[in-house]
Formats: sequence, C-alpha cells, structure tokens
Amino acid sequence: MAQAVEEEEGYSREFTYGLNFNSNGGLLGGAMIKQVYHLEGNWYHFWALEGVEVKHPKERPVQNLQNGASFVRGKSNYLFVLRPQYGREYTFFRKAAESGVQVNGVVAAGPSIGIMAPYFIEYDRSNYVLDPRTQQYYLVGPVMISTEQYDPNTHTNEGLIVGAPGVFKGLSEPSFRVGAHAKAGVSFEYGRYMESVTGIEVGMLVEAFAGDMTMIPGAPKRNTFMSVYLTLYYGRRR
Repeated sequence: MAQAVEEEEGYSREFTYGLNFNSNGGLLGGAMIKQVYHLEGNWYHFWALEGVEVKHPKERPVQNLQNGASFVRGKSNYLFVLRPQYGREYTFFRKAAESGVQVNGVVAAGPSIGIMAPYFIEYDRSNYVLDPRTQQYYLVGPVMISTEQYDPNTHTNEGLIVGAPGVFKGLSEPSFRVGAHAKAGVSFEYGRYMESVTGIEVGMLVEAFAGDMTMIPGAPKRNTFMSVYLTLYYGRRR
C-alpha cells in the first residue's frame, strides 16, 4: 500500500537571505545571506555572511526638550560587525512534500570584523552672554554649529546639542577591530522543496574582539558580547 504522506526528496543546495534581530542590535540588528550544500544523509554545511550593528547595553536615546534634538547620551562610537561564517546543519524533522515544517539544528563560527565609527553630534559653539539684569543668555555674534565626535566629558551642556548628522558621517572615518564569534540555534523552515523556502532561526551567539571597544566612555568596558538572535529568511532550493 502506498504511503499516505510521502517524504520529499532531499535538496542539494539552498540560497537564503534575510533580516536579523538580536538583543544587542535594537529594533533591527542587520541582514544576512547564506549558501547551503548537502553533505550526506541529514547533514548539510553552509557559508554565510552577516552584517549587524552591536549596541552597548547602556545606550539610551534621549531628546533635548529645548530644541527637539534626538541623540544617545554618552555615546562616542558606533560598532558594526561583518561576520563571515562556516557552519553545519542537521535535519531533525524533514517536512512532507506538500506541507509541514522542517526543523534543523545549526552551529557556526568564524571571524568577526568590527568597524568602529565615530558618533557625531552637532554642538552649538555660539557665543552666549548672561544678562545680569534678566538672568537670561543672549547671542553675541553669528551662530556657530560644529560637528564633533560626542565626548560627554567635553559636551557637558546637553542643551547645546542641536542634532546628530547620522551614521554615514561616522562611517567616513572608520577604524577596524578583529575578533571571532560562534553561534548555535534551531531553524524552522516552511515552503516546498525545489522551490521557495521561508524560515525562522533562533539561537544564541557569543563574540569577542581584541583592542579598545569603547562605545560609551565611562560605562563598563567590554570586549565580549553575548546575544539572543532571531533571523527571518527567504530563499530557494534545488
């Protein structure tokens, strides 16, 4: 008697891409691409590349109530990371041909290329003089707005922070750090073999860097970062 549900044939390769969310990256951590190849049986191996932003746990966005400027108090550097990685997948449960969910175990490791980019603010360096009669400051001379790397020891008056030019200004002056990472997780895949695949991968990642990794001067320094991640991905198999 023919089986009611027939397992679908395995695939030889898979290409996926997606978005990464993690506990060190805020609302959206970054993006990834991944190429998977079949080894034997339920084993697969893959090459992948992730690009994410890593934030210090002490980062807190604030808004200047005087002028509406939004900035991260005390932040002096961004940290972006490129993660080339090699890994293995093991299929615990293979989906049926037309429906169901495939469950894979995932482990991977590789180097981490850290990109430290200065965090700039726009600071009002105009000349203000206190009127002793009214106890109010008034402007003397032209308005002078300077774009500077944020230093909480120098930019002590947050009322003079009038804006932040954004990440692209900082990326024009990068410095690099070298490190390594490893991760372990579980993926849940949907879709039809030989066609499209949609999946979710959840797990934990640990990463360590050499060199100065100061993002917020005055906050506890750290060279090792741990995070919980979730990746939503889409791709094709054949």
